[in-house]
Amino acid sequence: MGLGSESTVNPRREELLRALTRVQLHAVRLETALDPAHASFTGKAVWVGPTARAFAEELTGRRNRLRTLVQRIVEDLEAELRATPEKVDRASTAR
Repeated sequence: MGLGSESTVNPRREELLRALTRVQLHAVRLETALDPAHASFTGKAVWVGPTARAFAEELTGRRNRLRTLVQRIVEDLEAELRATPEKVDRASTAR
């Protein structure tokens, strides 16, 4: 920032903060979305046999993948937020 220039809150950073907050609220629900079905299939014998085992393994894999992807989204937003300056030149926000 040059001499005499004023800085202001970076609107991009504010937007990222709002997005991160919304994503984190939904992340909890997404991460646990498959938990009831997973608990049913892995907790007791509701369906048995090779097809049932294959289904339970796929369900477990999808549950783990969903959690991984949700965390990756949160981490990407957090990284973008860390890379975004808190303040910017007032002149650069007027464009």
